[in-house]
Amino acid sequence: MRYAVEVAPTHVSSGDSGPSADLVSVSYVAEGIKREQDRPVMFVFNGGPITASVYLHMLGLGPRRLVTPGDVNADIPPAPLADNPSSPLDATDLVFFDPAGTGYSRVATGTSPSAYFSVDADAEQFTQFVQAWLKAHGREASPVYLYGESYGTLRAAAAAQKLSHLKTPVQLSGVFLQGQALNIIEISQRHDNIISYTVSLPTLAALGWFHGKVDHAGKTFQQHLDASRDFAQNVYMPALFKGSNLDPKERDAVAAKLEALTGLPASVFLANDLKVSKVQYRALLFKDQNELLSANDGRYKALITKDDPHPDGSEKVMKAAEAAYAKYAKDELGVQTGYAYRSRAGVENMDLWGWGAKSPFGDWPYMAMIKDAMTLKPQLRVVIGQGYFDTLTTTGATDYAVAQSGWPKDRVRVAYYESGHMAYTVQSSLEQMSRDLHELISPASSATGTTPRAATAP
Repeated sequence: MRYAVEVAPTHVSSGDSGPSADLVSVSYVAEGIKREQDRPVMFVFNGGPITASVYLHMLGLGPRRLVTPGDVNADIPPAPLADNPSSPLDATDLVFFDPAGTGYSRVATGTSPSAYFSVDADAEQFTQFVQAWLKAHGREASPVYLYGESYGTLRAAAAAQKLSHLKTPVQLSGVFLQGQALNIIEISQRHDNIISYTVSLPTLAALGWFHGKVDHAGKTFQQHLDASRDFAQNVYMPALFKGSNLDPKERDAVAAKLEALTGLPASVFLANDLKVSKVQYRALLFKDQNELLSANDGRYKALITKDDPHPDGSEKVMKAAEAAYAKYAKDELGVQTGYAYRSRAGVENMDLWGWGAKSPFGDWPYMAMIKDAMTLKPQLRVVIGQGYFDTLTTTGATDYAVAQSGWPKDRVRVAYYESGHMAYTVQSSLEQMSRDLHELISPASSATGTTPRAATAP
């Protein structure tokens, strides 16, 4: 299959008094397809809240990919990129979106970068981009799919609602949420938020299994996780609800089961009123070795030092992707600009982001946004992809989100991967994700293989 590559700016503006920007995206458009105007288009973006799409581009969905080793302890060699047979380009054209202030995208003269530092402004920026891209490429009739990761799942929810209410219809047909943060309230480590401990338990159990801290005898990984889910809902939650009224014998029994599931001593759970958060767990599991599990992917661990008290062992994967993209953009895409590619914008902490009334750390209206879009777009389907070893957004939180969402059950699917937040960094998970994407986009093209033709630069 042949495809053309386009690296080009798209101007968006909110009017004379609103912010404006030139958003540089990388588009992969298949060639030789009949009725090209009807071919699906998938818009792909990472999270951050303002992060470039470099990780999904170089490690996951792009037609060219940096292959990472399966061993989390192995270094990532600066190997050449390889063709990516798991890219969904055979089924849909791909547009990698970089918000203003990231990648090569920049705000226009007179606009402050912070003008886009909010849920509403960010979603509006993306909505304007989708409309402009479709119009510029004559693709208004194409089915549109959104793929968002992490904070990108919040962008996808807010944008799905906006796109569904446009006067000029966009054929929004599917949303893929990787590492969903729609109900990220569960990560807030409020001591009395018993939901957070309950939904985190399956992730703690998965990590205990991976790191050999629990007994594997007589059961599979999936059976171990099923046991953790059942215990979390039917025993752990009621026990936490009872609090100080819990019978001491029952308390001891719960702590013993928590040790069996997670590998953390029962004494630790008892000392913490049975409440051990996922943040505590990452610090405690290998405390005797002074090692910390990665929040992004708990399969990785790193040595805590005076100079780096919060190391992230998985960070090497992101750095490798950034280095790979710099070379790819220069050598294969021929991009020439007068400014550098930015993997992240200048949002140093969440307090600088304008959540308004839509903070996921207070209330979370994002499920309602998608429900609204699904009501207005009866063809719209949703897939949630979630890594078992992801402690930023957990499998339990996903189960809870879907149960509370009110979405039509026949149009929602959850996929779990034996990987972390960036599930596509694991080859087997990427292959599974590719199948999930093809099922979402169905019917997919039967073409296989991709051959680049040309690239145009801003």
